[in-house]
Amino acid sequence: MNWLDNIKWDDKGLVPVIAQEKNSGDVLMFAWMNREALQKTAELKRAVYFSRSRNKLWFKGEESGHVQTVHDIRIDCDNDVVLLKVTQEGHELGIACHTGRHSCFYQRLDGEAWHACEPVLKDPESIYK
Repeated sequence: MNWLDNIKWDDKGLVPVIAQEKNSGDVLMFAWMNREALQKTAELKRAVYFSRSRNKLWFKGEESGHVQTVHDIRIDCDNDVVLLKVTQEGHELGIACHTGRHSCFYQRLDGEAWHACEPVLKDPESIYK
């Protein structure tokens, strides 16, 4: 049996993925992978996701240069969520989010409203040309 057969893929052939920074433990982002993306991630030691909006493989950093080097690939106890332990490359402060922030999880509930609690490290207009 191939190791990919252990994954519980959803009805679209996808599995949710969490990218966590290896050194800090920060949760950087959530994305999806199909079988090919997970295979390439394991082979290349670089995060490759599946873009549902573009319906194609998405090599993290292909436009921004903010590549994720993968150190460890894990699955949860139900085999239906993948965890990547990564180093966020491409910027000295480690930008993972398309908004120019370190993490996609930069909004915190404060009372009954969401507020940004992490700064923009680089203007997204200068990241994506």
